[in-house]
Parts: sequence; C-alpha cells; structure tokens
Amino acid sequence: MMAERGLCSRREADGYIERGLVFVNGERVSTLGMRAAPDAVITLSSGAKAHQAKQATILLHKPIGYVSGQAEDGHKPASVLITPENQVASDKLRFEPYFLRGLAPAGRLDIDSTGLLVLTQDGRIARVLIGDDSEVEKEYLVRVEGNLSAEGMKLLNHGLMLDDKKLRPAKVSWSNEDQLRFVLREGRKRQIRRMCELVGLKVTGLKRVRIGRIPLGDLPAGQWRLLRDGEKF
Repeated sequence: MMAERGLCSRREADGYIERGLVFVNGERVSTLGMRAAPDAVITLSSGAKAHQAKQATILLHKPIGYVSGQAEDGHKPASVLITPENQVASDKLRFEPYFLRGLAPAGRLDIDSTGLLVLTQDGRIARVLIGDDSEVEKEYLVRVEGNLSAEGMKLLNHGLMLDDKKLRPAKVSWSNEDQLRFVLREGRKRQIRRMCELVGLKVTGLKRVRIGRIPLGDLPAGQWRLLRDGEKF
C-alpha cells in the first residue's frame, strides 16, 4: 500500500517497517505484511524522510556502446560513466561515492541508442517512470531509411502489435525529411526499431531527448547531472 500511495518502493517499505520508521494512524508498525485499512493514515518518520532526501537521481547522456543495466556481452554498463570527472560543472552538489550505492536505471536505452537515461536510488521515481501504470512520456528523435506511407504513419501512431500485444497509442510525426519524432508512454524492448520494421523503415539513429518534463537539453554525451530541487518528471 505504501508503494501504491507513492511513499516509497515496496523494497524500501519493508526496510522502513523493519526499522520501525512507519506509522499507521499514529501507531508505529514493525510487522511485515500487516494490512492497513484503505482509509488508514500512513506516515514515515523523519528518519525515513531524511534517507529519501539523500537518495540520488542522475540524468546521464548515454553514448552509443554502453548498456543501460548490468554489463553484458563484454559491453560496459552506463553506470561506469558516473564519475567525478563526468559530472557537469554547473551542479552545486558534487559527486559522492554513496551516489553509486543501489543506483539503478529507471528504464532502458539500447546499446546502439543515445540520449537521456535516468539512474536513481529512489524507488518512488523508478515507480513513476517504469511502473506498470506509468503515464510518463518519453520522446525520441529517430533517423530512418525507407518510404513511409500514410497508412504506415497511421499504424505507427496506433494499431501495431509487438509480441502479440497491442501497443499503446503513440505520437509519431516527421521532424524533418529523414527523421521521425516519437512520443511513447511505454518502453518495450527495442520498441521503436521493431515498430519501424513493421512499416518498412530501417532505423539508422535513435536519440531520447525527453522523459516527462525533463529534457536532455545541452547535456554533453557521456556526462551527467543530478536531478535538481523542484524538477519533476
């Protein structure tokens, strides 16, 4: 229930309960799995809130050649780029080793794609971005080869299926003569590349330029910055 209310992730909830940092209707809770009434008032202690305040969320401009998550097939994970040297100079809070503890990508970006990748220690942000009920938009610029018919454009916007499951409606339009703009509210594996294949296009370049209200902006490839106070996806 705490995760559903956006207080923390399920894993964090278990840890907070075990440490006695959760209150239901003003009573401290220390038993995992205890059910609370739908109208129960659930709060976190000041200690839990202080822990959440220290959790880092990092915006990285992932270059081509890095995988989003764990190292695979000899390719390095994007997290190896989170170093003091790669942090933008404009960040007031500078790199601390604890930033890397429990840091995980909130979404994927293929090895042959570039652009905005979010890595976070905060389960609340991960849920907002990649939870099953996430409605956060992701925007991409996609360079393509091939001819796209009016019917093909219509299908890209709505009507395609991947893995026997219908895709959510998308917003797809031409950005210029050889580049499409995709705005999606889901993130299936290699989704855009597979969508393009289904309408006879070949993707030659893919860059994510926005997640929710956070744009990639002028963040250089290979560099990162912290999510700033007041910024929300």
